[in-house]
Amino acid sequence: MDFDRILKDHETENIEFKSSVSLRKKIGIAISAFSNKEGGLIFVGIDDARNILGLTVGKNTLEDLANYIIANTDPRCYPSIKVETIGDKKVIVIEVHESDEKPIFFRGRAYVRVGRTNQILSASQVREFFENGRYSISWDEKVLEKAILDDIDVNKVKWFLENAESERNRDIDPQTPVREALNKLDLLKDDSLTNAALLLFGKNPQKFFLQAQTKCAKFIGNNLDFDDMKIFDGSLFDQRKDALNFVIKHIKHSGIIKGTERDETLEYPIVALREAITNAICHRDYQLSSNVQINIFDDRIEIWGCGSLPGNLTIDDLKVEHTSVPRNKLIAKRFFDIKFIENWGTGTLRMIQSCIDHGLPEPIFEIKSGNLVVTINKYKFSLLTVKDLEKSQQKAIDYLLDHETITNREYRELNPGIDRNTATDELKDLANKGFVISKGKLASTYYILNK
Repeated sequence: MDFDRILKDHETENIEFKSSVSLRKKIGIAISAFSNKEGGLIFVGIDDARNILGLTVGKNTLEDLANYIIANTDPRCYPSIKVETIGDKKVIVIEVHESDEKPIFFRGRAYVRVGRTNQILSASQVREFFENGRYSISWDEKVLEKAILDDIDVNKVKWFLENAESERNRDIDPQTPVREALNKLDLLKDDSLTNAALLLFGKNPQKFFLQAQTKCAKFIGNNLDFDDMKIFDGSLFDQRKDALNFVIKHIKHSGIIKGTERDETLEYPIVALREAITNAICHRDYQLSSNVQINIFDDRIEIWGCGSLPGNLTIDDLKVEHTSVPRNKLIAKRFFDIKFIENWGTGTLRMIQSCIDHGLPEPIFEIKSGNLVVTINKYKFSLLTVKDLEKSQQKAIDYLLDHETITNREYRELNPGIDRNTATDELKDLANKGFVISKGKLASTYYILNK
């Protein structure tokens, strides 16, 4: 521990000095405050002026202090307590980590570190915390102890800084040294790499997180027979790009796609695809062992995330204006920096509007097997609903998927034994249910898919 550096600084947001173990009430308050924020160090035996007073550490001193802290905190707090020698004097160093079970109360009150002071959380702030997780730490903010700076790809950091500068006017020079850049991006904590740092800029994030992959599959028709399948790893930025390119490759388009950020004439709106894929990768629960999955069928694309909705969000909330509740706070901030997301809870609304503008039905948001699934249908109906039709009508839909039109005569040729009147009735039924649209009049009547 660099005591010289610590003693040169006054109390900071992460460091506090106490002159004596007898100030254990103030020590307990500081532990609560550090636990509810970003953690910190408490030096006992050093006064506010940074004079090293030293302590007489008896046989039970540390045990008594630990028991006092455990007995008076709720949920119980177990900080690291050890004795260090500075010169010829002994001091106690209490290392407090940010708690996963916030807020931590001390003797019935919760505190939070604000600058160099410990502030009492009011009743309304405590309620707000429980409702919104205001002071909670997300998984991506936690430190990955076994990672080192050499695990970071310098070129990825430089690429990011260049894009953040052009997209959001971030004032971090792309030539900034990696350690300094990561620190400014809040991706270092106590000089250690966070989970987010590895996922965003790691040379090989899967070395640490096997589950951090995106699986993409193109199926034959609407069955579970593979036509093409890829598993993408690398950084989250790489996975987003590769997944979107995979989808673009396997859907019909009338123009050449240059990059992944341009809107072209595709059978699905690129805005909706981009939003759904980005959200799945950015907001997934990386503690789950499953992968993001993108499944392309003839009639739809399914984007499977990992985990349910964060916070108190519901499926209905996604269809209206709603607050942004990022599961991965650091990842979301960095995606925001390069305009991959807007951080205002508007992504799902853009998905909905882009599908409507494209002449498609609104995307379907569902929770399946505990995961958020977004389905974008190719037609104004889903082929899953075709199964509820008569067999003869199902054949007509299959025929129209390969042909532009169908007539009464062609309908009867597909279904031997059906007469003209029955064919007319069943075709009209398809039109009434929204599967097809009638064109022409009388004997020249024909039908097309309602796309």
